[in-house]
Amino acid sequence: MELTKRDALAAHAEVELGIDPEQFTNPWAAAASSFVSFTAGALIPLVLILLPVGAHRVWVAAAAVVVGLFLTGWISAGLGRAPRRPAVIRNVLMGSATMVATYLIGLLFGVATG
Repeated sequence: MELTKRDALAAHAEVELGIDPEQFTNPWAAAASSFVSFTAGALIPLVLILLPVGAHRVWVAAAAVVVGLFLTGWISAGLGRAPRRPAVIRNVLMGSATMVATYLIGLLFGVATG
C-alpha cells in the first residue's frame, strides 16, 4: 500500500510489469533536440552549396550532409540522454540512404543535379 501512495501508476509499472518509467528518454526533450538539430544540420550543406565550389558542388554538399547527419545524431542523442552510437549510426545510414535514393529518383526523371 505504501508504494502506491505517491505514484500508483509508476509503482504498478515497476512492481507488476518490471518497467522503470525513469529509464525512458523524455519525448519532449527528444522533440526539442530534433527541431534544433534539424535546423542546425540543414545550415551546414546550405552554406557550402552556396559557395562557389564548381564541378564538385554535389560531392561537397553530400559530404557536408554526412557531417551534418553525424553531428545532429550526436548532439540530439546527448540532449535526449539516449545512447549516442546507435543514434549516430541510424542518422548517418538512414540519411545517406535517403540522399542516395533521392538522387537516383532525380536521375530517373531527368532532374538530378551534378
